[in-house]
Amino acid sequence: MSLKSFAAKLFARKIHNDTQKWAKKPAEVQQKVFNDLIAAARNTKFGRDHGFEAIKSHADYTKNVPVRDYEALKPYVDRIVQGEEDVLWKGKPVYFAKTSGTTSGAKYIPLTKESMPYHIQAARNAILAYIHETGNAAFVHGKMIFLQGSPVLEEKNGINFGRLSGIVAHYVPKYLQRNRMPSWDTNTIEDWETKVDAIVEETYNENMSVISGIPSWVQMYFEKLQQKEGKKVGDIFKGFSLFIYGGVNYEPYRAKFESLIGRKVDSIELFPASEGFFAYQDSQKEKGMLLLLNSGIFYEFIKAEEFFTENPKRYTIGEVELGVNYALIISTNAGLWAYNIGDTVQFTSLSPYRVIVTGRIKHYISAFGEHVIGKEVETALNEAMAGTGASINEFTVAPQINPQHGLPYHEWFIEFEEEPGDMAAFAGRIDDAMRKQNVYYDDLITGNVLRKAVITRVAKGGFRDYMKSIGKLGGQNKVPRLANDRTIADVLTGKHTLNN
Repeated sequence: MSLKSFAAKLFARKIHNDTQKWAKKPAEVQQKVFNDLIAAARNTKFGRDHGFEAIKSHADYTKNVPVRDYEALKPYVDRIVQGEEDVLWKGKPVYFAKTSGTTSGAKYIPLTKESMPYHIQAARNAILAYIHETGNAAFVHGKMIFLQGSPVLEEKNGINFGRLSGIVAHYVPKYLQRNRMPSWDTNTIEDWETKVDAIVEETYNENMSVISGIPSWVQMYFEKLQQKEGKKVGDIFKGFSLFIYGGVNYEPYRAKFESLIGRKVDSIELFPASEGFFAYQDSQKEKGMLLLLNSGIFYEFIKAEEFFTENPKRYTIGEVELGVNYALIISTNAGLWAYNIGDTVQFTSLSPYRVIVTGRIKHYISAFGEHVIGKEVETALNEAMAGTGASINEFTVAPQINPQHGLPYHEWFIEFEEEPGDMAAFAGRIDDAMRKQNVYYDDLITGNVLRKAVITRVAKGGFRDYMKSIGKLGGQNKVPRLANDRTIADVLTGKHTLNN
């Protein structure tokens, strides 16, 4: 064993032991985080507006601080963007993570000197947890690639801003700099397709051992590698042994990835966002990701089925249950307070607390009261593909409320890499899996309110063209798994263009 591998295993053991200490006392750890946050922000503009001085308990907090999304918090953020101090958190942020997608345009998510280290530590600790459990540290000798946004930052009133992944690139430890790819110049390329081509040229003859990124964009990289070399990715990179991903469920892509790689490769799932790094997969044997309770984030949970009711109950970590779909609400040392990040989670374990991401609170289909969520459509597609040889590149689901003929239905837009031999049977398997998971959907089918799911093939590259057309090709962007309208569906079927 090399000195580098030995050192990695020793460090992994230390971090594992540290993690176990806080994971075994979750309520106590979260209470301390809560107390520290309230105390630190007591004299901020937000703290004074919301009576932080009088907040002594979670019950006080729920009375004083309503749940907000970015739009509701924006007046405070705008003041920080203009250069004001002590607004949401003491002083000024060190960065803004700039993202898109809100009704008012770009979002500026603050990153503070207190919050920034946790983004770096969580990604590091995910890899160390893998080393500790598996004993595999050989990959530390190879090259590592992280498909991410440009690290070039802009400046506004003394605060740098850019994509979160680009900001994080400035914090790569020195001991990883020699192993890390792509080069700085390649990483700064803005056009995603040009960037991937450049990454291929830089990496195809390197000893790549770790590859990280959102699955759909890593798939593009793998396909371009295969086109260039005419070989499986696992033959090009014989030392490739670990895939790290986040943002979407890997399972729908797994068959395609294993075909491109030519063998199975271990994977680690992460749950990062501009608003915080919430969880990472700490075990190859257990389902779900370890919720990070000791990282400057206080968590609340609202049952998804109650989220849009008036004054829904806000649960703390000691009150959650297994298998319930919760909207994730966070308060952080970056100055986000009772903030709805938009993601929904379910707990797979309460000792320690592990979660899976089930979808987005606004991304669902309930045109007929069925309230189908992302996890259900992903599970249904995985069950349908099992044993058929089918594999997909991408998919999304939308309701068809006004069909030309017959009953309404759920329309599945699927870009196949390998089509199933019997498409009708495949659609039937999807429908059966949906009915098994969602009793409301089953009732609608049984009651002849809906007919069974319909599959619409999307041409190769169709989803990529769609993402490019809306300016969201590459980086941390991903195709919504489902929607309650036909905005995406109409573009995919040519009934609507963005220029109309």
